[in-house]
Amino acid sequence: MSAAVLLDPARLDRPDTTVQQQPFPFMVAHGQLPDEVRSDLDRDFPRYASAGFFPYDPSDCGPSVNALIEDMTTPAFASAVGQRLGIDNLGQYPTLVTLCRLLNKRHGTIHTDSKSKVATALIYLNAQWPDTSDGCLRFLHRIDDIDSMVTAELTPLYGEFAVFKRCENSFHGHLPYEGERRVIQVAWLTSEEEKLRKTKRGKFSRAFKKLFGRLDTKLGAGRDRSASHPD
Repeated sequence: MSAAVLLDPARLDRPDTTVQQQPFPFMVAHGQLPDEVRSDLDRDFPRYASAGFFPYDPSDCGPSVNALIEDMTTPAFASAVGQRLGIDNLGQYPTLVTLCRLLNKRHGTIHTDSKSKVATALIYLNAQWPDTSDGCLRFLHRIDDIDSMVTAELTPLYGEFAVFKRCENSFHGHLPYEGERRVIQVAWLTSEEEKLRKTKRGKFSRAFKKLFGRLDTKLGAGRDRSASHPD
């Protein structure tokens, strides 16, 4: 199967795609993955035992997930995304890929992303989702109100895609959720040094959670629904 079949930038032009420049540039696009690779991506997604985002390692993944990540990090895809966000030559920036299989309730606090990120893209892979807003991505007007939504929340179902430009007000987050929430995240970073730093930190986090996973689950489990952190 060719890479273009997995994630084709032309699909971003679906009539139900949302692109906005205010209060910060973002895009939400539906149906971005073909139905015929659902089972392959399900089979090939890494079986992390701990909650959170971890740096991409091709050896953790099967061929279809590796192909999808290759698609998301091509200059052509960066160009298509950057054009819609008003970012010139987005493909010039190094990419950091992280994957998440599980969340605990401390995740999802409102933030902007760090200043080392130029833009962030997320593609979701859950086959189904419970009848709840918990865990659904929200773009927000404010850092202190999870209900101040800029557009409709995005349920993390198979083929749902979101990308945004990092700004001082690019507030986003989700209500507390514990369970499986499969997502691949690609961040375009300001430098290779930042990529190395974030990768090292992510690997340390993964090792820590392997040893202290139960403690990690308890931390922040009772957080406020509108909890936030600066970046």
